[in-house]
Amino acid sequence: MTRQLAPHPSTKPTKPGPAAAPRRRRWTQRTRRDFFVFLALALPNLVLIAVFTYRPLISNIYYSTLDWTLGSPSATVVGINNYVTFFTSDDASKVLGTTAIFTVVTVGGSMILGLLIALALNAKVRGTTFARSAVFAPYVLSGVGVGLVWLFIFDPGYGVLAWLLRGIGQQSPQWINDPQLSLVMVILVYVWKNLGYCAVVYLAGLQSLPQDVMEAASLDGANGFRRFITMSLPLLSPTTFFLLITSLLSSLQAFDLIRIMTPLGTGTSTLIYEAYLQAFGAFNRAGYSAAISVILFAILLVITVFQLRFVERKVHYS
Repeated sequence: MTRQLAPHPSTKPTKPGPAAAPRRRRWTQRTRRDFFVFLALALPNLVLIAVFTYRPLISNIYYSTLDWTLGSPSATVVGINNYVTFFTSDDASKVLGTTAIFTVVTVGGSMILGLLIALALNAKVRGTTFARSAVFAPYVLSGVGVGLVWLFIFDPGYGVLAWLLRGIGQQSPQWINDPQLSLVMVILVYVWKNLGYCAVVYLAGLQSLPQDVMEAASLDGANGFRRFITMSLPLLSPTTFFLLITSLLSSLQAFDLIRIMTPLGTGTSTLIYEAYLQAFGAFNRAGYSAAISVILFAILLVITVFQLRFVERKVHYS
């Protein structure tokens, strides 16, 4: 009988350790090449953005701390006094209220009417191509030209609308001189000009909806209205979210129509137009105008962050 000897402690087999991973070189020739290609493509755009966007923004914030008359070679640093003057003035609530009314009505009107027109243009009938072009055409026209044409229509003395009202024995409202009616006039024209944009974007969203799902719902007995409420609208939420952001930013910066149709800002002094009147009107208060512009920028920033942070949660991406 043979006896098996135990192995000596010094001769115990050892497990091979994990092989050391080769150290990766961070700046390889390909990495350097890709980096320089990125710089060549992105650097010109970054320089242009810095020079024409961020530099004027920083300069405007600095100007808002000055008591400066436009054209004057000297200015006095007043800190936040321009902001305090605006928010404590009687015109602050009026300007902010006009801005809120104009923005809410134009954005809501453009999106609702645009969706209804998109539903009509989505029908498979003859003439829809011409109708789509006709609806979208006002959006690409110059705001100055559109304002001049509609100013002729609304003019209470010799306008087309006044002529039609006189034909039925009625007097034309004072659209231009009445502050409330002038705001209504500008809102109507702005909605008319921009609803084509909303209609075309909504039309693209409607045409991208999954048709198999719509056909399945139709076979299950869902009528057109129920399919639209329960299926089309939720699936259109990315389109609605995109239009909400772009339309809000556009409405808050609307200037050309207001400038042409109401040069004195009678009842239509939104934030951006009030900044223009303070700087280039009879006041020449460049520092005060810069403060109003910074307030408008802050409102735009808050609205955009709020939409991206909270409203996007309700968007259903397929």
